[in-house]
Formats: sequence, C-alpha cells, structure tokens
Amino acid sequence: MPNLTRMQFLAAGTAVAGGGLLALGEREPATAAAGTKGVATAGSAAAPAPFTERMPVPRVLEPERDGGLDRYRIPIRPGTAQILPGLQTPVYTYGPDFLAPVIRARTGRPVTVTFANLLDEVTNVHLHGGHVPAGMDGHPLDVIQPGAKRDYTYPNGQRASTLWFHSHAHMMEGEHTYKGLHGFYIIEDPVERGMGLPTGDYDVPILLRDAQFDAAGNLVFGNPALRTTVLANGKVQPYFPVEARKYRIRLLNAAVEGVFQLTLDGAPMVQIASDGGLLPAPVPRTDLTMCSGERVELVVDFGRCEPGSQVLLSDPTRGPVLRFDVGPRTGDDSRVPDRFRPLPVLPRATNTRDVVLSFDLSGPQPVGLVNGRPYDPNRVDFVIRRGTTEIWNVTNGDGAMGFLHDFHMHLTMFRVLDRTGAPMTPNDAGLKDTVLIPPGTTVRVQATFDGFLGRYAYHCHFMEHADVGMMAQMEIVP
Repeated sequence: MPNLTRMQFLAAGTAVAGGGLLALGEREPATAAAGTKGVATAGSAAAPAPFTERMPVPRVLEPERDGGLDRYRIPIRPGTAQILPGLQTPVYTYGPDFLAPVIRARTGRPVTVTFANLLDEVTNVHLHGGHVPAGMDGHPLDVIQPGAKRDYTYPNGQRASTLWFHSHAHMMEGEHTYKGLHGFYIIEDPVERGMGLPTGDYDVPILLRDAQFDAAGNLVFGNPALRTTVLANGKVQPYFPVEARKYRIRLLNAAVEGVFQLTLDGAPMVQIASDGGLLPAPVPRTDLTMCSGERVELVVDFGRCEPGSQVLLSDPTRGPVLRFDVGPRTGDDSRVPDRFRPLPVLPRATNTRDVVLSFDLSGPQPVGLVNGRPYDPNRVDFVIRRGTTEIWNVTNGDGAMGFLHDFHMHLTMFRVLDRTGAPMTPNDAGLKDTVLIPPGTTVRVQATFDGFLGRYAYHCHFMEHADVGMMAQMEIVP
C-alpha cells in the first residue's frame, strides 16, 4: 500500500490534478526549448545532459509456434538498470531488461505467456485492454507465488490495437508497476496490415512514465508530485534518429499516477488510433492529453522536415521528453488513408448505472471509494447479463478537494458519449478502456458486455488510488 501521509497525499493529488485540468481541450502548439526542466528532484541524483543518450526500442519477442497457438516465456525478476549516469537503479523487470520486450500477437491466433515469478513476493499480470476470460485477467487476489509459474492464455479475438501488461496484485499494483513491471502487447490484424501504414522499423512503441530518484539512484515510491523525471523507453530526455519519412508512433502512458500533455514542435502529428485501435479516420492534432493507462497512436511525417533538423516531443509543464533527429530522405511507400474503418455500431443501451470515485480522508490514511465503499474482493458491486449494453455515468466526487481521477474498465472497450453534458474532447475519440475525469465532473460512457462470464474489476487507474480501495468489481452472468 502507498506509504503517504495525509498531507503528502493531499499535496500530490492537487499537483497531479492541476496538470491534468490544463489539458482537456485542444490548444495551440507550444514550443519548448531544449533543457533540463522537470528532469530532477532536489536532493536526487543528477540526470544526464539532455539528448546525450539514444532512446532504445523494445525488442520483439519471437514465439514458440505450437499449432494454432503462440507461446512465450517471460521471467518476472529483480534487476538493475542504468537510468542515471554512473548509477545502477534496482528495478523489477519482465525479462532481463528494464525495457520490457514487446509481444506482437495476431487477431484470431491465441497466445499463451508463461510468467515465472522470480521475485520474493507475490505478483500477477493484467493485460490492460485485453478481452480475456476472467481467470486470465489478473484478478487482484489471483496471484503468482514466489518461485511459481503461471500460464496466461489470451484469445486475441479483438481488432488490432495497442495494449499493455502490468502487475495487478492487490495493494501492490502501483509499486510493482512503478518498479518496472510494464510492457507493450500489440495485436495486429489483416485489415489494418493492408492499409499501408508504416511498419517494421518505422513502427515505434514509446513507453512514457515518470519517476523520482534518491542520491544513490534508487527509485523512490513516495509522493507522486515529486516524480519529476520523465522516462521515454527507460531513458531521460533521449534522442532518437529517424529518417525523413513517415513513422507510426505508439505512445503509452505507463505512469502509476500522472497525466502527460504532449506537443510536437517541428513536425505535424496525425492521430490514427486510441486505446482500442484505429479511429474511423486520421485526425490532425496540435496536442494530446494522456492519463495513466491510455494509449495514443500517431503517424508523424518527418519527410516534411529538413534533414538535419530536430523535432521535440514535449510536455509544457514537464519539459522536453524526447528529441527526434531527422536524417536523410529515404524511400517511403507507406501512406495514411483518408478513412480507416468504422467503429462498431452502438447498440441501444438497456440499463444505466452511476459510478462515483472519491476519497475518505477522515482517518489517518486516505481510503479510496467507489460509490461510497472501499474495494472488497469478495463483494460483487454490479451484476450484468452477458450481451447487455449499458451507459455508465462515471463521476469524480472529489470536486471540492481538486483530486484528479481516471477510470478503467476491464473486459471490454467503451465509447465516451459526453462530459458533464458537453461534447467529448478529441482525447476521448474511438474505442476506449481508460478515460480522464477532472474533479467534480462526469463522463458518460457506453459499453456492451458481450465477452466472457465471471468477475472483472473497474477502478481508478491512478494505481495508488486503486491500491487504497478505489476499485470495485462486476460479475458477468448468463
């Protein structure tokens, strides 16, 4: 459980909320000068000079082919990583490296991943955004004991999308993910592959997160407001060489608790997908907002830049995050179609539910609540018949305190309908599983529960909020 005093918690919530509230609408592009803004906390180890380290790209795991099934084996282990100059930071890893490998799956072809827990504590794995049976979802109490292995089988029955996997162990989700248990899981399908979008080396996953370090380079899991060092694929303000051509950029906000406001200075960016895959059509963007757990896919045409120029991905409050160094012009047969494919038709909703996320701050430690109750893994909060389409009114009940929350639903994607009666923002477009909810506001979402039977979680995806109780569960019944 997060070890925050009540005052630390209040300060953290207000600071994080303030950053998120700036970002709900489109803004003019901001130009951020290269520098060290936001990359070190007072009293911490020094960050590297900006843009001196190359951003790594996560390696793609090769599966073992077993008939119609792909098998992977991933150890969950303690390790070290060089994140800051001359220091080794203790971390948790999927595999040997802090930057977890990518699993690239195919629609309709199941995947089994054997995770071996080499930690000295329990953990588990949740495929965030995955439509999976309840026993494969990483229920908070369904854990892998130290020294044990667990097979997770994912059917991959959904359309192409960028998902991710992370720890979901009860009251340990935040700390485990913060220490490094986060990685990409990408589903591809033939329809998307035939569209001509950039592929191969020109399809680049970028995991964004924040961190705080002490003077020895250790990760500090404390006050979220002090996590001022931003990492892109595990590096602080790295550079990444690109050819002067189109790239597909898959962005993931893997921060345990935080919001990124992103601008790209020097090249146009076009959003092509959100959490659940492609939008109906590409959308030019001047800026993006990503809360914890969200994914956004872009196509950036560096062919419109002069070779030798530099393009900055920045957060106006956190500073430059990543610099793209544009190289020579090369052949480019990729394209961005004017239209992709329509989203699934919204069925008529037959039920409406209210969900309120809030805190109880009356005691010595904060307690997270959903509809006034803290999480109880033995309690079912909503019983839903399979095949039902519902509208959920999800409210941030902490308007007076100014806390920011976001909302994540397991099992299925949803569509954002509106925000407190106003139209949804560009950040809400497409199929979603995670959505930002500013203090005192309500987001109306619609979902169809046509997948599997069993118990699934829904919760605030600021993991420290969920760890102290801001989580509930639904049961899908025949």
